[in-house]
Amino acid sequence: MEPIFEKAFPVSYHELDSHGNLRLLTILNYLQDIAGAHASRLGVSVADLRPGGLTWVLSRIHLLVDRYPRAEETVTVRTWPATRHGLFTCREFELFDAKEACVARASTSWALLKVATRRPVRLEEHLPPYPLVPRRAVDDDFAALPAFPQEATVEMGFRVLRGDLDINHHVNNTVFAGWALEAVPDGIAAGALTELEIAFRAEALYGESIVSRCAVVEDGETPCCLHQIVNSRDNKELARLRTRWRR
Repeated sequence: MEPIFEKAFPVSYHELDSHGNLRLLTILNYLQDIAGAHASRLGVSVADLRPGGLTWVLSRIHLLVDRYPRAEETVTVRTWPATRHGLFTCREFELFDAKEACVARASTSWALLKVATRRPVRLEEHLPPYPLVPRRAVDDDFAALPAFPQEATVEMGFRVLRGDLDINHHVNNTVFAGWALEAVPDGIAAGALTELEIAFRAEALYGESIVSRCAVVEDGETPCCLHQIVNSRDNKELARLRTRWRR
């Protein structure tokens, strides 16, 4: 078993944003892609878990971006599981350019879910052993993100489409990030996002209507925004996010 797994991702033109940089959501897709590939090699992929009525769900993301790669660069992503205890396991990521400079890094927390009950189960009782590398890419104990303030700076509505769903038949984690970023004021979004934190709290399903709220809590050269994704039917909180930016 490979404790650290890596994969190269050539940056294509269709993956660029309006500034010519690799899209943030594409970076998140890279993380999801390599996490699944490594899990398969460790014998704990979604396909491996399905016969036992289990699946993986992402609980937290903390991503730091130093530089956004551009077209025709190749990004090498390295990943490893760092911790595994109780209900959660942390998986780490580092992204390197062709000169071996680290351009981004992330830490994520995952739970093992019993599909029939939609409730997490203890990892040690349901997973085979696999090697851990006890080093964190981002030092975060995943404390609760701040509650959303009473007043939103921007509020936008979305409807869950078929293309938003993943193999667990609920909204994919990258879609939540996309909803949050759409609500960032233009003057801030014109800059570069340097830090993204997401706490997933409940699932969203096909056909539901959601509301994305953004509140600018720090302005200036390094703005900070708090975000909330809620189900418009009952105002149930689906996700909290915090983003930091460079103008």
